[in-house]
Amino acid sequence: MKLRMMMAAAVFVLVAGAAFAAGETTNGTPPTPATAPAPVQPVPGEVTQIKTKDTTQQVRTEAYVQPAPAHWHTFDNDFMKGFHNPTDWLEMGLDVRLREVYAANLFGMNEEWGDASGRELNDYHWQRYRTRWSTKSKLSEDVDFNTRLTWEFWGHCDPDDDFTPYPFFAERNYDFDEGIFDIFNVQIRNVFDMPLTLMVGRQEIILGTGWLVLDGTPGDGSRTIFFDAVRGTYGISDTTKLDLIYIQQYDDEEEYIEPFNHHAVQDRRHLTQKGDERGFIFYLTNITDAKQQQELYYIYKNEEPSDWAEHYSPGGQDADIHTIGGRLAGPITDHWSYSIEGAKQFGDRNGRTLQGLGTNDKLMYSFNDRLKNEVHVGYEYLSGDDPESSADEKFDTLWGDWPQYQRGGDLQSYIWTFEGNLGEVTNLHRVGFGHSFKPCEVWTIATDYNLLWADENTFGDAVLGPFGALGVSDDSNFRGQMLSGIATYSCCKNFRTHFMLDYFIPGDYYDSPSGDDAYFARVNVEWTF
Repeated sequence: MKLRMMMAAAVFVLVAGAAFAAGETTNGTPPTPATAPAPVQPVPGEVTQIKTKDTTQQVRTEAYVQPAPAHWHTFDNDFMKGFHNPTDWLEMGLDVRLREVYAANLFGMNEEWGDASGRELNDYHWQRYRTRWSTKSKLSEDVDFNTRLTWEFWGHCDPDDDFTPYPFFAERNYDFDEGIFDIFNVQIRNVFDMPLTLMVGRQEIILGTGWLVLDGTPGDGSRTIFFDAVRGTYGISDTTKLDLIYIQQYDDEEEYIEPFNHHAVQDRRHLTQKGDERGFIFYLTNITDAKQQQELYYIYKNEEPSDWAEHYSPGGQDADIHTIGGRLAGPITDHWSYSIEGAKQFGDRNGRTLQGLGTNDKLMYSFNDRLKNEVHVGYEYLSGDDPESSADEKFDTLWGDWPQYQRGGDLQSYIWTFEGNLGEVTNLHRVGFGHSFKPCEVWTIATDYNLLWADENTFGDAVLGPFGALGVSDDSNFRGQMLSGIATYSCCKNFRTHFMLDYFIPGDYYDSPSGDDAYFARVNVEWTF
């Protein structure tokens, strides 16, 4: 009851915020409709043509007209200009992210997990503080050296107990953690006078929608997403490119570059899903004259249990995974658009033959109105392991273990934990419906409703996880309902914030002691200096 009341209150806040934002004015003037063209900055003494759908207006500016004042979130002064460009060969940047999180029943949808006395040890409250300092050194016309140093620390408020097996979440303290380079690479353009760009070293890689390739470091949450890799991008034509990527990823953080203050957290800080990884990616992207995006890929991933995780259960997997897939996306009409992606997997995992299948599809309708209303329906399938088969049919999400928002927000990363790894989502049929709109220029509100099923009752009638955390049944596949909402405020390139709520109502796939509603609520604030 308490959770449902909090859910209703949060929805009320979102709706009220939307109504307030929609009614905001500046000096008594209604906000510019979302479909109106952005204002053209006048140039002194020049006549500028501003074209709209209905008419062409001529605006004559006067010589004394000054540029519009910067937004109050914008840091534009001599000090910041000097910071951004201290020399003609060096650029620097700084960004800060602050998060406040309240959550309940994350692990196992079980409000009594770990303690039956009613102390609510599965309720959580924490803060995350992340600062990143980036540099770009211009070594020559076509060669850059890029770095970024990231420091994130946590403030743990609840629960205040020494509850295991996750003491990181269950000890009230401020953990000042470590500083790690998540960008450290050399970029070379026009290699051998060809349309070829090489990126060598630690870098971020996002391919397509990020369904299978986005997060190389799921072991540290959203602190970093980097890959230690060599990437070559060849421009075959103006509309076609080919990416060839080699990845060598270690679970142990100090394998390549030891983080600052690593000794203080090395017993719990690691990068992958407890494995050392090698990979190769062939990724071809083409955009047609009709703005249809076509993607074709082959991905190889080898995993071995890491030395760091040898004393942890479950440990990493021993696997050779081959994935062949493709994606089509683009407009159908002025209102309709689509995205269809499918992938087939084969190889071996933990001594068994791997036979996985997955698809991720979405159909969208844009109203093209003043509020930019858009609705969508989606279907996602990630095959599960059939317990009566000698093969392993569980689809491997490769480097896609991050909170993908077509499934909801961050809550999904936790509720699957005891069926695999933290952040890993698989064994799934998902049917989703969503809506987004902009009540005014700076606000976007999106809501999603997902129905979730398990593809297989892989574990039968069992209790999984430490201390009997998660109960699953053998006679139902309905995982439950995920309701998600996010309100995003973005006024300018320097400032962004959002308010997010996920609420999960478990279905009959979960059995005693599980079955309690779970929620995850977050306030996120980001500055870019």
